[in-house]
Amino acid sequence: MLRIILFLGTNLAIMLVLSIVVSIFGLDRWAYNHSGINLQGMLVMCAVFGMGGAFISLALSKTIARYSVGAQVITQARGADEQWLLDTVRHHAQNAGIGMPEVALYEAPDMNAFATGMSRNHALVAVSTGLLRSMNRDQISAVLGHEITHVANGDMVTMALIQGVLNTFVMFLARIIGGVIDSALQGDRNNERGGGIAYFLIVMLLQFVFGILATIIVMWFSRWREFRADAGGARLGGRESMISALQTLSGNHGQSGLPKAVQAFGISGEGGVARLFMSHPPIEERIAALRA
Repeated sequence: MLRIILFLGTNLAIMLVLSIVVSIFGLDRWAYNHSGINLQGMLVMCAVFGMGGAFISLALSKTIARYSVGAQVITQARGADEQWLLDTVRHHAQNAGIGMPEVALYEAPDMNAFATGMSRNHALVAVSTGLLRSMNRDQISAVLGHEITHVANGDMVTMALIQGVLNTFVMFLARIIGGVIDSALQGDRNNERGGGIAYFLIVMLLQFVFGILATIIVMWFSRWREFRADAGGARLGGRESMISALQTLSGNHGQSGLPKAVQAFGISGEGGVARLFMSHPPIEERIAALRA
């Protein structure tokens, strides 16, 4: 689940910074106070910042993922295992019709792997040393096929589009509703509506609440794309190998071992949270889907 939490965490941080910038420079107050373009002006402003935040997150995804886990890109194989890893990723990438991704290793005892990047032809696939030690080559090949399928399906770009639209409406609704609440609290005593600290605090609170609701939608898409990636892993690496890899992952006890900022980008999900906020379906459901 490494890929999604990294993206969401980066997106939330960027959105917070952008929201503060918008408030400091009074852009939301300007849009709110200019009659005739209240809704249109506010919506355009929120779309620019909302979509911008999502695509900035996407553009930074490879760099942040690499540094978050200390992944080292393999520029030249240092042994037979690294050469096999490069060859397998290249083989899957060719079969999936994408460019050769960067391949990286990171030191961690847990079994995990992730892929991220801004485009299908400039991606990163990273594998933990724990996964290499705990799985056989057939299983690892299927896991790599799973990650390559994420890239080939353009999951990160789709995620950015979904997140950008949700960002837009989170910012838009928070400011419109915040302006109404602020005016009601002031009793229309202040002609410059939305200009005070109360308005800023209300908007930040509403943006947080709406952001949680938006996360449910993002997590639903994340769970759906995992089934597609499992199917791709089965096509590229073999169905039984993909099932076997998932069965081995179930011994991870639901723990990814990754930093919170990158957990949703990995092959292994975390099942300790409420289902609505899970980025991955339960492994038993993924296995059942492959067997069906």
